[in-house]
Amino acid sequence: MPARALPMPDLRGRVSPAEWDLRVDLAAAYRMVAMFGWDDLVFTHISARLPEGEDGGRDGFLINPYGLMFEEITASSLVRIDASGRKLDDSPFDVNPAGFLIHGAVHAARHDARCVLHTHSLNGIAVSAQRGGLLPLSQQSIFVLSSLGYHDYEGVALRDEEKPRLVRDLGSGVHLMLRNHGLLTVGPTVADAFLSMYLFEAACAIQVRAQAGGGELVPIDPAIIAGARQQAAQVTRGLGAQITWPGLLRRLDRRMPGYDA
Repeated sequence: MPARALPMPDLRGRVSPAEWDLRVDLAAAYRMVAMFGWDDLVFTHISARLPEGEDGGRDGFLINPYGLMFEEITASSLVRIDASGRKLDDSPFDVNPAGFLIHGAVHAARHDARCVLHTHSLNGIAVSAQRGGLLPLSQQSIFVLSSLGYHDYEGVALRDEEKPRLVRDLGSGVHLMLRNHGLLTVGPTVADAFLSMYLFEAACAIQVRAQAGGGELVPIDPAIIAGARQQAAQVTRGLGAQITWPGLLRRLDRRMPGYDA
């Protein structure tokens, strides 16, 4: 076996069907982040709360094995951790407890945020460094601006005292722009958090390109932004991210198969 090869566990049939389905969706989200070019080597995380009643009643989460590239992650390789970022299973992989600080704070404060997705994308960081933040320049931006908060940069997120401010700045929203750092979304499912991030990333990329064009920018009327949530429900026929998730999985099957192992 080449020295670079990793011994991948096989948990299919060894965890509950509900946990396995969550593992497959979460592994898929990691690979989609890589597929869309939002990853930052092995850094950043996507976390998901275990289904109710799992893990003997303990408050557990799934997160990436630290050191694996996002396109390498499989359903079985995801690691179960507690609210402090400590491993709950005898996984062959390490985790990054410090990387769970942001996620753990959000999960603890927002029980509805069953998935937390954080990126360090180039476009996202570029916009987060702009004093005006995300501007109302695109159709994608209106869905983000209707639920967007900002968190000022305090250095690498390693200190517990930052948690209350993170929670405060996210509030009840879905999107959080971490100044000079990156983007964060939350959702009741992995699919919802991913679709929210897709719109967030797209809005940032469009803004950077529009600004680079050098012409006068045309902002969207605030009244349109106020009705964005209702419009989103109409566009998705009330299905939310589930209208896009099956198609995204089919694309992933074609381009990066193996996530469901």
